[in-house]
Amino acid sequence: MDQEITLRVDGEEHTLTVDTRTTLLDALRERLGITSAKKGCDHGQCGACTVLLDGRRANSCLVLAVAGVGAEVVTAAGLADGDELHPMQRSFISHDAFQCGYCTPGQIVSAVAMLREAEAGWPSVVSEDLDADEVVLDHGEIAERMSGNLCRCAAYANIVPAIAEVARS
Repeated sequence: MDQEITLRVDGEEHTLTVDTRTTLLDALRERLGITSAKKGCDHGQCGACTVLLDGRRANSCLVLAVAGVGAEVVTAAGLADGDELHPMQRSFISHDAFQCGYCTPGQIVSAVAMLREAEAGWPSVVSEDLDADEVVLDHGEIAERMSGNLCRCAAYANIVPAIAEVARS
């Protein structure tokens, strides 16, 4: 069944007709030509398709496009302010935190959301004190919080330091 929907992506509204079974990822890539979210596993296991959905990270391959109606969708491309890169994007570049670059957009979006989650005091499975007022983003904490984003090229060694630099600023 087709349905006309309006998606707000990276600050712009787009009206399109989709089959109600279309994922947000497929609507972004195939219908709107927004390719910063990547199709990796198509099962929500790799994180290459991570976007912000109303400020929270989401695997866009698992979200139906119709569920995005009324929400603000932000892709890695939408994090930048015109030609001014987001601090996380700059940090990934300065730390050489990518190799082939395929997973990088999802990694960056996830890292931005992860920092917001930590700032809000959300504990993770490795947080020592679940009631702490402040989350300490050490190597283990960042690695755990980013564990839903996989890098097959082994850029992991530089991803955590790139995120840590932004977390400290």
